[in-house]
Amino acid sequence: MEEDNNTCREMPKYKCHKEVHALKIKLIEFDRDLAQKDNRETDGSALMVVEEGYGSIKVDYTYVRKHKPEVGGYYVVYKGGYTSYSPAEAFEEGYTLIN
Repeated sequence: MEEDNNTCREMPKYKCHKEVHALKIKLIEFDRDLAQKDNRETDGSALMVVEEGYGSIKVDYTYVRKHKPEVGGYYVVYKGGYTSYSPAEAFEEGYTLIN
């Protein structure tokens, strides 16, 4: 196989300048665990308990499978409503609280 000459070069760097809404995840209750206790099929969803003063957030199977959220990370909502997940270290290095 022929080596790609571009692999020797450093990729371009970008600096984030987006504003997002985000909440730190304190606890995650995966439906698969509840379903096992209740002896039923899981829908693959999860209930994320976030920072005090905010309600819990239910995310569906697609979100769980794609983002693999973990306690300590952030539930992120971008302009336009797109939701995502960010590990704590990456989020805290890239974003500063503005309000």
